[in-house]
Amino acid sequence: MTVRKTELMHGGPLADEIIDQVWIRAEAFANHSGRPPCLAAVLVGDDPASMTYVRMKQRRSAAAGMTSKLVFLPETASTEEVVAVLHDLSSDDGVDGILLQHPVPPDVDERSAFEAIAPHKDVDGVTMHSFAAMAFGATGFQSCTPAGMLRLLDAYGVELAGRHAVVIGRSPILGKPIGMLLLGRDATVTTCHSHTERLERVVRTGDIVVAATGHPHLVRGSWLRSGAVVLDAGYNADNRGDVVLEEAMGVASLITPVPGGVGPMTIALLLEQTVAAAEGRHDSLTSTPERS
Repeated sequence: MTVRKTELMHGGPLADEIIDQVWIRAEAFANHSGRPPCLAAVLVGDDPASMTYVRMKQRRSAAAGMTSKLVFLPETASTEEVVAVLHDLSSDDGVDGILLQHPVPPDVDERSAFEAIAPHKDVDGVTMHSFAAMAFGATGFQSCTPAGMLRLLDAYGVELAGRHAVVIGRSPILGKPIGMLLLGRDATVTTCHSHTERLERVVRTGDIVVAATGHPHLVRGSWLRSGAVVLDAGYNADNRGDVVLEEAMGVASLITPVPGGVGPMTIALLLEQTVAAAEGRHDSLTSTPERS
C-alpha cells in the first residue's frame, strides 16, 4: 500500500464563512420584513443525541441572526400527531423553515411525517419534492449533509467530473441524495448497501468514497485506493466515524475527520437554506403582479 501525506478536510472554517454570510442576509431580511428568519425544529422523544443536535442547531441559529422554535413531542406520539404538528408549522407565517429531527421513534412513519412538511419550508431537503429537484437539477432545497459535502469538496478543489464515486449507504436522507448530487456533477456513481458482495473490492475502485452507514469503523484503510478522497458522514458513539481514520491516514489524499468534518457543514447548509426560504417566501408575499 502506498504511504502518502493525507490532508484533513475540516468543515468548521468553511461552515463559519457560510454562517457569516447567513448573518448578513438574516439581518437584511429582518430590516426589510420586520422580523428575523425562523427555523422550527420538531423533536419526537427524548433521545440524548437528538437533543444535543437540536440544541446545537438552536445556538447556531442565534449566532446567525435567526430565531428558532422548538416543538417537543413525547416518545409515545403517533404518526398522526407528528403530521398534525408539521402541518401547523407549514401554515404558520412566522416560520420559514422546518426541521424534523431524525431519527423518529419506530412507531412513527417517518416518510409520512417528512411529507407533511411544505416543500417551500423543507430546508433540510427531506421530502420527495426536494429529492426530485436534486435528481433533476431543478430549483429546490437540497439534503443538507450531502450538499455540505459537495461544498467541502469544492473548497478543497476536488474535481468530480469523470471521477468514480463509491457511496456506501442508501438512506433517503444521505446515501441516495449524495448519489444524485454527484451524478449531477458528472461523477460516475456506484451505490453500495447491505447486500453488496465483496464490498471492500468495490470501495477500492473509488476515486471518491462516501461512508454513510452508521456502522462505526466499517471502512478500513486497506479498502481504499491510494489517493482516494474520503467523506466520512458517520457519527457514532465515542466520536467514531464509519472509517478507521488512523488507517486511512497515509492512504487517502483527503479525508474528513469525525467530528469536525461533515457535521459543521450540515448545520451551515441548514441555516443557509432557512434564510433562503425566508427571502423567497417574503418576496412572494410582497410582490405585486404587473399591470397589463
